[in-house]
Amino acid sequence: MEGIEIVFLWHAVASWTWDAQDETCGICRMAFDGCCPDCKLPGDDCPLIWGACNHAFHLHCILKWINSQTPQAHCPMCRREWQFKE
Repeated sequence: MEGIEIVFLWHAVASWTWDAQDETCGICRMAFDGCCPDCKLPGDDCPLIWGACNHAFHLHCILKWINSQTPQAHCPMCRREWQFKE
């Protein structure tokens, strides 16, 4: 078979990042490609959550923040009333 090359070995490389404005959580200051201090491994157990103001935080971090605020929670970055982005 002239002109045909056979590939016997192939190495694929891929990477991913969160599509957030910052690289770290504004609450715990841990990297988004890692996880919050409450989690052991990054991934589905510690996703990013965006607010209507477009600031992103680890899910566990923003839930703790919201629960600690009374009577109305505000974004820890811009102080707008916190609302989850739809």
